[in-house]
Amino acid sequence: MRLRCAVLDDFQGAALDSADWSPIRDRVEVVVFRDHLADEDALAARLAGFDIVVTLRERVPFPATLLDRLDRLRLLVASGMRNSAIDLAAAARNGVTVCGTASSSTPPVELTWALLLGLARGLVTENGALRAGGPWQSTVGADLHGRRLGLLGLGRIGARVARVGLAFGMTVSAWSQNLTGERADEVSVALAPSKDELLRDSDFVSVHLKLGDRTRGLIGARELALLKPTAYLINTSRAAIVDQDALLDALRAGRIAGAALDVFDTEPLPADHPLRTAPRLLATPHLGYVTRANYTTYYGQAVEDIRAYLAGEPIRRLG
Repeated sequence: MRLRCAVLDDFQGAALDSADWSPIRDRVEVVVFRDHLADEDALAARLAGFDIVVTLRERVPFPATLLDRLDRLRLLVASGMRNSAIDLAAAARNGVTVCGTASSSTPPVELTWALLLGLARGLVTENGALRAGGPWQSTVGADLHGRRLGLLGLGRIGARVARVGLAFGMTVSAWSQNLTGERADEVSVALAPSKDELLRDSDFVSVHLKLGDRTRGLIGARELALLKPTAYLINTSRAAIVDQDALLDALRAGRIAGAALDVFDTEPLPADHPLRTAPRLLATPHLGYVTRANYTTYYGQAVEDIRAYLAGEPIRRLG
């Protein structure tokens, strides 16, 4: 009997074209779902008849309450080698093997700069006006050269963002709880004395931290009040690092010049969510890792993971 594999949340219909699935077709029926199910009961019902599930990043949570209901599930493949949305202990308890894939950090770096530049030069406002026959020039762009870029986090992504900022002639500083002067020197940026000083001094602040107990809610109303009224905040990392209600209040009150978000507390963002109509906000639907090269890696290695599992030798196991 052929096994059944569900590919979840393929919003663009790109999964089957991004990899060669033929090596497993003789043993596995692949079924692609292009919609997102947020309700756990609905998701449990959908997945009840599948042996294998392929999920992208952390789009779909797999808590113990869901895994305990999926009696048939034996292999869960997630893109990337780290996934906080999967209860690995519950998976192991239920006999579910969890595997990952490689993932490039280049796409989120590029998106960060697309958002930052879009904010600085009012590209959405100006493009919309031009296409609609509106006023010819209505914004005055913010300069990058000579301005300060403050980075919360200086890991793989933060360091690459820093190098681009330096190429633009920006002064770059960084801060995180564990950041050392030696690491800052490696990337040729300044180590900010404190989070508060970084926020006060920066013209652009970009978030590149992992989500954890110490970073959840790191930027709230108090921290946003430290920003200059001419400052911009960019978050392509994790939504929960920035208090979205506090950010919405700051944008509505004009306390900061603007913000750019690629991540949200609820995804997909509900149609009536206030962030969809927030002023001074440039928002994208979590596109950080969504590029052709990354999808080729994600789905190509998902096929490899499935083949290895079928051969009794799972690879790239998580947990």
